Amino acid sequence: MNKTVDIQDLGRKDYKESWDFQEELFKGIIDIKIKNRREDSGLPTPNYFLFVEHPHVYTLGKSGDIDNLLVSEEKLAEIDASFYKINRGGDITYHGPGQIVGYPILDLENFFTDIHKYLRFLEEMVIRTLAEYGLKAERSPGETGVWLDVGTPFARKICAMGVRASRWVTMHGFALNVNANLGYFDHMIPCGIKGKAVTSLNVELGKAEISVSAVKEKLLHHFTDLFEAELIEKAVS
Repeated sequence: MNKTVDIQDLGRKDYKESWDFQEELFKGIIDIKIKNRREDSGLPTPNYFLFVEHPHVYTLGKSGDIDNLLVSEEKLAEIDASFYKINRGGDITYHGPGQIVGYPILDLENFFTDIHKYLRFLEEMVIRTLAEYGLKAERSPGETGVWLDVGTPFARKICAMGVRASRWVTMHGFALNVNANLGYFDHMIPCGIKGKAVTSLNVELGKAEISVSAVKEKLLHHFTDLFEAELIEKAVS
C-alpha cells in the first residue's frame, strides 16, 4: 500500500479549472487500478491532497435541490458568483475567498476501504484543528460536516463536506470557513438545512483575519496522523 500523499496548493483557482484537474488526477488513479486488475502489473497508485481557494461559486450536489439556491442568474452575475451542478454527494455549498477548500484524491485501498470512516476522519481532522484555536467543534447527528454548539439554538456550521468515490478513489472534499464573507451564505439554504447558521473561524475568535497558512499546516498535521500518511510534497502557501 502506498501511503505517500502529494500535497499541492493551487492558490486561488477557478472552480471549473480545479474540478477538471481533480477529474484528471482521479481518472489517472482509476486507470492504474484497472490496468493492475487486468494485467496484474502491481503498479502503485498515487494519492493527492489539493488545497485551493475559489472565487465566489455555488455548487449543487447530485442529490441536491436547486430551490436551495435563493438567487437568480442575474443576481449571481451581480454578486460576481458562478454556479455549477457537480458529481459529489450533498446539497448546495458555497465556496469563496477566505475559505480553505481541501480535495483529497486518495486511493482508499492504500488506507482503508470504508467511506463512512473516511468522512469521519475528515471531520476529525477539522475538529482537532479547531481545538487548537480553543473551539469545541463537533459532528451533528445525520448532518455531514463540522459544527459548533450542536443541539442548541445557536448551532452553526463552520465546515461543509461532500465527496465522490468510485473504485475506492475519492474526490471533492471539505470547505472550512476561515476568513469567509458570510453574507454569501444568505443567498442559499446551506447544505439544504433550513434554520441553521453558518460561521467562520475569524468570527468565532473575534479577529479580523486568521493566518490561512497556519490553519493549513494544522490540517495537514492531523491528516497525517489520522491517515498514517507520509507527505511527499508540502507546497503550502
